[in-house]
Amino acid sequence: MKVILTQDVKNVGKKDQVVELKEGYARNFIFKKNLGIEATPKNLNDLKLRQKNDDKVAAQNLADAQAFAKELETKSVEVFIKAGKDGRTFGSVSTKEIASAAKEQLNYDLDKKKMNLKDPIKSAGTFMVPIRLHPKVTAELKVIVKDK
Repeated sequence: MKVILTQDVKNVGKKDQVVELKEGYARNFIFKKNLGIEATPKNLNDLKLRQKNDDKVAAQNLADAQAFAKELETKSVEVFIKAGKDGRTFGSVSTKEIASAAKEQLNYDLDKKKMNLKDPIKSAGTFMVPIRLHPKVTAELKVIVKDK
């Protein structure tokens, strides 16, 4: 019996996959727990339409992320850090501070968890901070760190 899975089922398949199962297993386990539906022509057509729509939405999200990345790479953010007389800094600039500065200065909501700082910023200067906007798109934001 052919079944369209509505959820991931261990050792059977992933969501939206059409699998061949024994009739007893399908009726007594998969259908009872709402893990899948029977693969009728109507349900297969609905699955095909849903997958087309998902592909369209994914392509739109990718295009939006690429456009936002181009816009973001032309912008810069200023962050201030406290420094002593000899230029030594107290603390470092974190991704949280960069995200809040982007919100204040550029009015962009950037997720601090998606910023990839290899090392904390502990000195004044200009730094390029990579930001993962989409699994396939990474932009770089120019961060200018100045002494207070």
